[in-house]
Amino acid sequence: MQRLQITPTVFKTMISIIQRVTSAKVTVAEKDIGAIHQGILALVAVEPRDTEKEARRLLERILSYRIFADAEGKMNLSLRDIKGGLLLVPQFTLAADTQKGNRPSFTYAASPAQGLILFDYFSQQARENYPTVAFGQFGADMQVSLVNDGPVTFTLKVSPA
Repeated sequence: MQRLQITPTVFKTMISIIQRVTSAKVTVAEKDIGAIHQGILALVAVEPRDTEKEARRLLERILSYRIFADAEGKMNLSLRDIKGGLLLVPQFTLAADTQKGNRPSFTYAASPAQGLILFDYFSQQARENYPTVAFGQFGADMQVSLVNDGPVTFTLKVSPA
């Protein structure tokens, strides 16, 4: 009997977990640094092969993803349509390899320096392309509070072209 050998997947995507919220905020050292009312909380991870191109594509997907109810109660409206808030929070743990053992490996996550550069670029693009954006703090010990509306949560991935 031949054994099936599974090779760990090397992710080549920029990742975001988006949550439809009625409110969300980020606190660092007991100070609120970013907050929104109705909108999207987006946790964002950067991987080594991610570039500005993937960052722009992921931001466009977040702003355009139809997760808000229309008049008939169907998810047909985007963040832009409802003019909601966007809270961007860097979270490198999304890039963890959890396939083996009981402890995550972060070999698939971008280095802190690369992650900071690309998250800063992502944040700048968000400011330039959307009017209501708040942010978490890269590298900080953050407390994130939210009221998930639904609950509605999706994983968005953007692969290099």
